Amino acid sequence: MRVIVLGAGVVGITAAYYLQKDGHDVAVIDRQSGPGLETSFANGGQISPSHAMPWAAPDVPKLMLKWLGRNDAPLLYRMRLDPKLWAWSLRFLANCTPQNFAENTVKNLRLSLYSRALLPGIRKDTGIQYDFLERGILQIFRNQKNLEMASKQATILRELGCNNLVLNETEVRKLENAYNTSPDKLAGGIYTPDDESGDAFKFTNELAKYTGNLGVEFRYNETVTGLNKDGNKITSVTTDKGIVNADTIIMSMGAYSPFLLKPLGIKVPIQPAKGYSVTVPVAGHNGAPTISLTDEDHKIVFTRLGERLRVAGTAEFNGYDTKMNEGRAQSIRDIAQALFPSAGDYSKAEFWTGLRPLTPDGVPIIGETPYENLYLNTGHGTLGWTMCAGSGKIIADLVSARIPEIDISDIGINRF
Repeated sequence: MRVIVLGAGVVGITAAYYLQKDGHDVAVIDRQSGPGLETSFANGGQISPSHAMPWAAPDVPKLMLKWLGRNDAPLLYRMRLDPKLWAWSLRFLANCTPQNFAENTVKNLRLSLYSRALLPGIRKDTGIQYDFLERGILQIFRNQKNLEMASKQATILRELGCNNLVLNETEVRKLENAYNTSPDKLAGGIYTPDDESGDAFKFTNELAKYTGNLGVEFRYNETVTGLNKDGNKITSVTTDKGIVNADTIIMSMGAYSPFLLKPLGIKVPIQPAKGYSVTVPVAGHNGAPTISLTDEDHKIVFTRLGERLRVAGTAEFNGYDTKMNEGRAQSIRDIAQALFPSAGDYSKAEFWTGLRPLTPDGVPIIGETPYENLYLNTGHGTLGWTMCAGSGKIIADLVSARIPEIDISDIGINRF
């Protein structure tokens, strides 16, 4: 079967890998010059079922009001006349109830755990290297009350299959030596030993090379402009270079998915949330963390990627603006330098920004559409790296007429 994957990010490339393994004739189309050059390029690096909780949480509306007007706020909401954003925002607020938050967490955790369990098989099958570490993820807390509240959530995650440990300050410093040279004051942390970390960009590139050698076609520097239908079937893809015929289409274009789906009558509630990261060279320095960290107070993550330290976080709702806000990026660098002053050469830090595709409930959209040969694999928000393997395997199962190994009845477009 001729399958076209739209989007060469980590989600699209992983789907292409599984589709090729099933024997399909696969082509990937992307407007960039290579794989992983947009949202997958410099993300936080965490493979983190422990962070399956969606952004739409009960305490978020209050925090948003607190952060309103602050340019350095972890969540920056730029007010503008945008009916789609307002409609999305109302749905987002509706999902901030305790019940919806709990249900959406279960959905994300199910997919995240499944995806993490598949990654060792990809590594064994392909032999690819991507600064992979199996050292877990450590959430840091400086306030005892916040730690106690998070511990209750950790208990729920543990009961759902996400193993974790609550640590005091001494145990945190013993686990992560970087805190022994840090001026930071801690209350404790929550450690998820089974979580992983790695460079999503390297993974995407290496997997693209591997699948390319097996026959997957990569059509770079080619912009998709439309999907052509006949009845309830998509017959071809129109690009700036012509018509591409296909038996099956996989939509994995992240925040840009709505533009191609709307003309087909498919409305996906996805908003772009701009994230930032800073990459610091650490060669010759000994103060960088070696375990991936999540700083709950500053809403940023730290991940060691070989001789680099990736620091990422914040969210900015400002439409499809991809311009670098130097102030927000510098704020992340300044926080990292204050917490880990001997981690690396901060004068050589590299800034990056990208758009995360966020749904109002924080759960991706995966599965079938009203068109018999069009499948969705999009809307992963901050969890695309965490969920890519599971999402790709599900898509391959559906295309190959197999029943997916986990329940996907509540993560499709029909929930909207």
